[in-house]
Amino acid sequence: MNLIDTHAHLYAEAFDEDRNEMLDRARAEGVSAFLLPNIDLASLEGMMDLVKNNSDCYSMIGLHPCHVEANYKEVLAVLKAKLNEGSHVAVGEIGIDLYWDKTFLQEQQEALKIQLEWAKEYDLPYVIHARDSFDQIFEVMDEVNDDRLRGVFHCFTGDESQAQRIIDYGDTYLGLGGVLSFKKTHLRDVLPSIPRERLLLETDSPYLAPSPHRGQRNESAYVKIVAQVMADSLEEPLEKIADLTTANAKRLFRIA
Repeated sequence: MNLIDTHAHLYAEAFDEDRNEMLDRARAEGVSAFLLPNIDLASLEGMMDLVKNNSDCYSMIGLHPCHVEANYKEVLAVLKAKLNEGSHVAVGEIGIDLYWDKTFLQEQQEALKIQLEWAKEYDLPYVIHARDSFDQIFEVMDEVNDDRLRGVFHCFTGDESQAQRIIDYGDTYLGLGGVLSFKKTHLRDVLPSIPRERLLLETDSPYLAPSPHRGQRNESAYVKIVAQVMADSLEEPLEKIADLTTANAKRLFRIA
């Protein structure tokens, strides 16, 4: 079994008491790589410490839309400097989030546009966060998309038409996590319409734990639960889904 958790905030305080044990539990379940999205300046140190001390952890650089405020240009300047230091696998986590607050919508759109241009400049995939914001993100994507862009809409929760529009942008993928396992989710109905070569597995740990752990802390070992739900929904063996999604992740993020 070879699985990749393509989106996990393993530097979060929720793991301070048992981070190493949590990583070992995931490895025991077959997780061979952990991709860590940055969210702001404060998350940089913890993320980079994990990468330094664990060869199977990989870093991204980006400003999460919930952390985009009036000073976003100053923050982005610091983050771009970090792109020139070391090796990172993506520009992320970036995007637009209108669930909590619409105050900085214009700034979120501009920050997204700037960071998508970074993805082109550094030949890196983007990792997009979309919450109550598909139309606004599509507006930005329509403006900047070209054949230099590739990436993933992480924690995809949209419908079939939104999935198709994302795929139509070109080398784009959909990251599916714990929501796929929820009892009332529509995602299991959308899943068969998504080309299998565009599917990725993720946990978004410590958030959005899959059933039967819903409401508890999520962790990377649970990506195997998501893989099993995907396998059952597509009527495929678990091993085939593991191999498929791992190959997809390696292709997008260019990791060995």
